[in-house]
Amino acid sequence: MQVSDFNTTLGWRNRLQLNFRNHRKIVVVDGRTAFVGGHNVGDEYLGKDPKLGHWRDTHVRCQGPAATLVQLSFAEDWYWAVRELPDLNWELRPAANGNQSVLVLPTGPADDIESCNLFFLQSIMAAKKRLWIVSPYFVPDWEIISALQLAVLRGVDTRIMLPRKPDHKMVYLASFSYLSDLETLGVKFYRYSNGFLHQKVILVDDIMASVGTANCDTRSFRLNFEITMASADPAFAAQVEAMLLADFQCCLRVTADDYEERPYPVQDRGHALPPAVADPVGPFR
Repeated sequence: MQVSDFNTTLGWRNRLQLNFRNHRKIVVVDGRTAFVGGHNVGDEYLGKDPKLGHWRDTHVRCQGPAATLVQLSFAEDWYWAVRELPDLNWELRPAANGNQSVLVLPTGPADDIESCNLFFLQSIMAAKKRLWIVSPYFVPDWEIISALQLAVLRGVDTRIMLPRKPDHKMVYLASFSYLSDLETLGVKFYRYSNGFLHQKVILVDDIMASVGTANCDTRSFRLNFEITMASADPAFAAQVEAMLLADFQCCLRVTADDYEERPYPVQDRGHALPPAVADPVGPFR
């Protein structure tokens, strides 16, 4: 077994480096099957963190050429880290079951353009009836905020699912600052209450769904190395819809009024969670 850090600087300076980290979570088996999503390797996934409890996450499995492309992303990262290419299986084989259109999208600060940010923008702008975004962290830029506002104005059912339990309090509190700009216009915010929500999922209409590592925040857009799997396949979108509908049943709706009615010290310092109101969520039509 070989293990290597993903170095973005040299020597001791890595200890102080917060930007340009590799946030990808990739497993490739024999060059034929790949797994991509939010899962890390840690005890917290076994529910051993007494503060966060149950850990809600999602990975997607792919085969065929898509798995080869995930392996290519891993090989590029490995070469970045050790300046050697691993001995891998590059034989292309079709997927054993089905034939879906799959986009494998590695993104990061080494890109010529801001690919991750553009993917989120395109997903939001393409929505005609439904846009559901799930992310543990929500710190978008103004381009994303404007796109979400436009989605609501054209009648799109726009929902953002976030965790109710914070693992990083400052980032958690930052997400509330967008309620007045988005929730009052019609974006629906939900807080997942059954443990800590860590999955990164987008669902657009009945057509496209994605699972990956990128959060809906500026760090993922521009500073992290991420990877996203998107499929323009109605069957896959239906599976993601069923999964998210079950998650919504574990959520509470949060409004801008709920937060703004809190005393200023609570808003400023986050001494208490804002109240949440139940909001029944039914199947999308």
